[in-house]
Amino acid sequence: MYDGLVSVIIPVHNAERFIEDTIASVKSQSYENWEVILVDDASEDGSVRVIEKYLDDPRFRLVSLEKKSGPANARNAGLNAAKGRFIAFLDADDIWFPDKLSVQLQFMEEHDCPFSFTSYEYATPDGVGVAKIVRVPARITYREAIKNTTIFTSTVIFDRDKLDESLMRMPDVPSEDSATWWQVLRSGITGYGLTEPKTLYRRSDGTLSSNKITAIKRVWNLYRNVEHFNVFYSAYCFFFYAVNAVFRRL
Repeated sequence: MYDGLVSVIIPVHNAERFIEDTIASVKSQSYENWEVILVDDASEDGSVRVIEKYLDDPRFRLVSLEKKSGPANARNAGLNAAKGRFIAFLDADDIWFPDKLSVQLQFMEEHDCPFSFTSYEYATPDGVGVAKIVRVPARITYREAIKNTTIFTSTVIFDRDKLDESLMRMPDVPSEDSATWWQVLRSGITGYGLTEPKTLYRRSDGTLSSNKITAIKRVWNLYRNVEHFNVFYSAYCFFFYAVNAVFRRL
């Protein structure tokens, strides 16, 4: 199995309530060659106080942004600081299963792939899984991905040895995560999906992802203003996006 350093990038903004659980899920990994880069995006709560408890461990580093810059810029700041061969994203309110890194890195070695993601399980705001699992496809191309935004940020790992780092950098647009997966796939890379769930996706009240109207606007903006599709092709892709989104929630 791969044994390279994994740089775990966690953007943090007002995540005092959740960040300790998220950090604990990294510390509990059976794969031990990792570093955590916590990027504080001008939090106004006690997030930094929680993070500071872990900084005696050299595997943890804090990057502080002077003003709120958004998740794309926070993750890019983390990428600038990362030392690892592998880049893993984890949101500040999500939780990894203990074998997430070991199983996913083994999967990436077996498939010789630069970009992988996994299935995931929905969780309550308290971080308890509800046995509702979103299954991802075994492989996905650009043409398939633009009709199915099933790739979830906290499940993604990139291999820097096999992927141009410029493709990993997130554009500062709404739904920056989907825009990033699309720019990677558009380059000709195929994404590989591990069908086992390895992350708990905590759905918290008030998050952007819980606002369906906002989500619709963000995806439409990707089609029209990021991918520059015409109205008809945008509508075609959006139809399949909506169908897939509904089935994920059944």
